[in-house]
Amino acid sequence: MKTVLLLWLVLGLAACGGPGRFAGGAGGGRPMASGPISDACLASDRKARSVALCGCIQSVANDTLNGFEQRRAVAFYRDLQSAQDIRQSQRSGDQRFWEAYTAYAERADRVCK
Repeated sequence: MKTVLLLWLVLGLAACGGPGRFAGGAGGGRPMASGPISDACLASDRKARSVALCGCIQSVANDTLNGFEQRRAVAFYRDLQSAQDIRQSQRSGDQRFWEAYTAYAERADRVCK
């Protein structure tokens, strides 16, 4: 149940708005990056998505997920059931991915709030 909450949390972060490029103004605040997760975040139907928030989530993904894992996580924006299927899978590759994704989700929550 905790992992489902983490998934909702990361997707919920994409729904939250945020201040400009850096949360704390010039010289501080959230990191920014572009990539597949940022693109999926911005293309999502979350009402309050923002370039700043999606860029922050991508920056954390760059630090915690490899390119394959990022592309795999993009599917969660389109199909939440795919996340549930991977979370419940008994395949070792799915389990390793879910552990990496969970670490990413926890870090994104801390960094991008």
